Amino acid sequence: FLLRRRVHAVEALADDGPAWRFARTLRLEVAGLAHTGWIEARFDPDQAQLLLQVSDGLRGALPTVIRRVRQAFDLDADPAAINAVLHAHFPDGDGLRVPGCFDGFELAVRAVLGQQITVAAARTLAERLVRQFGAPVDTPWPGLDRLFPTPAVLAAADGDALGQLGIVRQRQAAIVALARAVDGGQLDLSASADVEATLAALRQLPGIGDWTAQYIALRALRWPDAFPAGDVALHKALGVRDQAQPARAAVDAAQAWRPWRGYGVIRAWSSLV
Repeated sequence: FLLRRRVHAVEALADDGPAWRFARTLRLEVAGLAHTGWIEARFDPDQAQLLLQVSDGLRGALPTVIRRVRQAFDLDADPAAINAVLHAHFPDGDGLRVPGCFDGFELAVRAVLGQQITVAAARTLAERLVRQFGAPVDTPWPGLDRLFPTPAVLAAADGDALGQLGIVRQRQAAIVALARAVDGGQLDLSASADVEATLAALRQLPGIGDWTAQYIALRALRWPDAFPAGDVALHKALGVRDQAQPARAAVDAAQAWRPWRGYGVIRAWSSLV
C-alpha cells in the first residue's frame, strides 16, 4: 500500500520482504514551534516490533513523533477484536491494518489529487507539488530532500502555478480551500478531531465530496468505521459494480462489518491486488 503511494523526495521505502524500511521527511509544529527533520521506521519480523530512528531536528517533538508513527502504522489496533467481526467476510485478511498518515493536511491534499485518477497519476501530481512548493531539508538519503508544503504555502498558491503542474481547476480550488481552512484554524485534520463535525466541514469545501471526506476520516482522523461508499474499487471487490445503485448496495453489504467498516474496506481493496 505504502510502496505504491510513496511520494519521492518526501518518502522512501525499501521493500525487503518482511524486514521493510520506511523513511520520510517530517515537519511538526508543537506549542507554536516548528520542528523539521526525518524519521526511519524499520520492521523487525523476528521480534514483531517497529524500530524507530529520529533525526536531531525532531528531538524536541519526540512524543508527537512517536504518536504519529503509531497512528501511521496503526500500531494500536486490536487484531483479535477486528478479526472477530471481519474474518468470516475476509478470511485472508486477518491482521491487515489501516494505513494512517503522519500529517492530516498532507493526506487530505493527496486524497484530493487522487480523485478519479490512478494511484500512479496521483503520486506524480503529488511529487510535482512537493518539488514546486516544498521546502528543502537534509537527510542521509539521496533524493529524500523535501518537506511536504505547509498549509500556509498552499493557501497562497496561485491557480496558474498549480495548473502548470497538471492539477485541474476543480482540484486547485479544493487544495487552496483546504489549505486556508487548516491554516486559519477552522479545520482540524488530526486524529483527535471530532469526526462528524470534520466530515461536515470537509463536505462544505469546494471539490470535496463524500468519498474524499470518508477517505480522510479513514486515514487521517483514524475513524475505524469510515466507509467511502462510492469507491469504484470497493464496488468491484463486493461484486456490486453493475447494480443500479452500487453505493447503496455497498452500504447494505457492509452493515455486518460495523464498527470496523474501515478495516473491511482495506481488506476489500487488498483482495483486488
